[in-house]
Amino acid sequence: SIISAAEQITLGKAGFILAGGAENMTLTPTASFGNRMGYRLGGIKFGDTLMEGLYDPAGNCSMGQTAENLAKKYKISREDVDEFALRSHTLALKNMKDGTLGEEIVEVGSGVLESENLTPRKIRTIPSKRTLNYDENIRETGMDQLKGLSPTFAKDGVQTAGNSSGIVDGAASVIVGSGKKIELKGLQPLAKIVASASAGVDPTIMGIGPAPAIRNVLEKTGLSLDDIDLFEINEAFGAQIVAVELELGLDRKKLNVNGGAIAIGHPLAATGTRLTHTLALELKRRNKKYGVASACIGGGQGTAILIENVD
Repeated sequence: SIISAAEQITLGKAGFILAGGAENMTLTPTASFGNRMGYRLGGIKFGDTLMEGLYDPAGNCSMGQTAENLAKKYKISREDVDEFALRSHTLALKNMKDGTLGEEIVEVGSGVLESENLTPRKIRTIPSKRTLNYDENIRETGMDQLKGLSPTFAKDGVQTAGNSSGIVDGAASVIVGSGKKIELKGLQPLAKIVASASAGVDPTIMGIGPAPAIRNVLEKTGLSLDDIDLFEINEAFGAQIVAVELELGLDRKKLNVNGGAIAIGHPLAATGTRLTHTLALELKRRNKKYGVASACIGGGQGTAILIENVD
């Protein structure tokens, strides 16, 4: 959404655009298709639309299986994946406790969502009468706990519930503006968008998408991997992020320094904005110049955005 907003502004179609996304995975419905004209006795079948969305018909495999495919291709072990996952959990918990992640969290109350002139549906933002001001998915874990989990997608696979991104709800948004409009309003931007790029990959290894996307965005700008101070790359699966790390030869000290989706969760529509916002804030904290945010995309794609700290 940030890339789309920047493109619209570049074309002169807007001065400011609210960009972001929201995902409610826990309320994704089950559905029964083909019954509008009636059904036979015992013929009603329901499908899980969430699972259908996480399955690639072109590659004939689940998103989790694409991570297992990468583990085989790059010779990534279960220990490698659990080690990265533990780092993600540990960093996220630390940064939640010290308040770093709190800078990104907007408090959500339990009010009923209703709009004037619309029939009330009595939908609450959260299902209990409380206020949520922290990330529920972040929790303390250890290597023994991670090792004890069974593989999820393949009998002898490396991916488990503990080293894969969680199925969660989430939302994120930012305002994207032109340099002229920002200056006119006297605003201080979080970061400057330098360039963006996408890439296509084999759907059966869709998780490697960030690697060519990052290479493409660097080629556009004439920068090298060494010029980039921080990377925020979505951790859809442990084997996936380790494969990207290996493919690019990244310095882990620059990668997902506050933990990532393995710990926080991956609300699909919100993740790209979350990654970019996290990156912009961390560049400011560390007084660094360039950062790249990137994510893989089911179906065989990767996208990347290069931003610059303007402090």
